[in-house]
Amino acid sequence: MTYSQAPELLTDRLLLRPHRLSDFDDSLAMWSDPEVARFIGGKPSTRDEVWFRLLRYVGLWELLGYGYFVVTDRETGRFLGEVGVADFHRPLPPTFSDFPEAGWAFAPAAHGRGIATEAVRRLLAWCDERFERTVCMIDPQNAPSIRVAGKCGFREYEHAAYRDGQTILFERLRPPSRD
Repeated sequence: MTYSQAPELLTDRLLLRPHRLSDFDDSLAMWSDPEVARFIGGKPSTRDEVWFRLLRYVGLWELLGYGYFVVTDRETGRFLGEVGVADFHRPLPPTFSDFPEAGWAFAPAAHGRGIATEAVRRLLAWCDERFERTVCMIDPQNAPSIRVAGKCGFREYEHAAYRDGQTILFERLRPPSRD
């Protein structure tokens, strides 16, 4: 699957779609917000860092056939955040590069409304058609993301050192087929 073939995914309230160039300003506003960056890198992103992130999102689809989506409100079209899966080749023991790594970030206006859980659940339903295992890593202090992971079926399996801190590794196995 290439970027131009990346799907659009729907929930009752949300549209998950591939990034567009016009998403840059909304993405920049989200990633430069200290509240958003607090547990993801620890510092707000610069304009060029967000630009490279956008390019990486397109490249994931082109090279791997999966990647990240923009999450928008279906009713208003408002940018709410980003969710997706990737292989970032993280230098972690144990490695989990053999499995897609789920990730999510949401603008403060989306916090506390169940948006993240709804978007991640829809992403994982799409992943279940393709992968038997999905992983993620979350800062131990990021209680909201740990709650989202738990609601979406992720289970903690390891603590690891990453960059200058600690992280928790989670996994989610595809549910058994109901056939």
